[in-house]
Amino acid sequence: MMIAYSLRAGVVGSVLMGSVALAGDTVATIREVPVGGMIAATIDGTPVTLRVDPAAPGLVFVTTSVAERLALKGGALGLGYSVGGQGAMQATTVRPMTFGTDPVKRRIGFPSRKHETKGDAADPRWIGRAYADVGDGSIGPGSLPEPVVRILLNAPRTGERTVALPMVDGGGLLGRLSGTFAQIMIGGQPIRVRFDPYHPRTTVTANAATLIAQAQRGTLAGLTAPVEIAFGIARPVRMMTLATPLAVGPLAVSSIGVRTTDVGSATTIPDADAPPPDPDEIVVIAKGKRDPKHDRLTIGADQLDRCSAIVFDKPAKQIRLTCG
Repeated sequence: MMIAYSLRAGVVGSVLMGSVALAGDTVATIREVPVGGMIAATIDGTPVTLRVDPAAPGLVFVTTSVAERLALKGGALGLGYSVGGQGAMQATTVRPMTFGTDPVKRRIGFPSRKHETKGDAADPRWIGRAYADVGDGSIGPGSLPEPVVRILLNAPRTGERTVALPMVDGGGLLGRLSGTFAQIMIGGQPIRVRFDPYHPRTTVTANAATLIAQAQRGTLAGLTAPVEIAFGIARPVRMMTLATPLAVGPLAVSSIGVRTTDVGSATTIPDADAPPPDPDEIVVIAKGKRDPKHDRLTIGADQLDRCSAIVFDKPAKQIRLTCG
């Protein structure tokens, strides 16, 4: 999956704290997030319950009702998150928060109503949308104050492996506000990977799908159907089967939902039901400009159900995935 970002002006469960030895004998605090992801926090001293979502962008997102209860007012910085051309406008403000630790300041986002009626954001595709209606809001691991965040997903399995992947942000103007990603290389090209245990399907944007299809001998089959990606926005997706599974850390991914019209086009991916090409036929494939920062592969619950934990190690710039 991909969320493209643009700048627009204008407890349930327990949280365990520990430490881990890093290079140079420094000690970093670890936050262990329970299965289900719910943690306790405060905003302006008011208790809230947030879900730690490894796929969330780099804001602390709260619901409209919480924003109203806390009387949050958006500042000059508004953000528009685009999902396949459909936008989610967020008013933002920086407020003091606690997470069972000393107070820190964080940028908080909540659905922006004013952008629905003013300026170019009056386009009905760009409206105020909540990131997710779970608890009082959502937070990504990059917004938590601890250097290392371990998110528990499921009970451990026999024969699990842990594989470390490079950690990157979304690049471009927004960088960290885009979110925290792993990075893999496919056909010599980097692709950013999101881990989304709260959506059922593994999906990929069109340009990235084309790279994967070439490298892993992928073919499309079946009908296109809408699949929710983020912010409640659904996009057309078609299933791609890989003759050679794609390695994402310890996972071997053999099927992926392709967002056929998002960030490029999937028209060059072979169709499993199409007749073989005429060997005398000349096929011309146009190559448009590709920006790899916009490619997204989202690993959903269909794959992450095999995993027990994801560790976001900020000092080491690693994401470690443990799966069986």
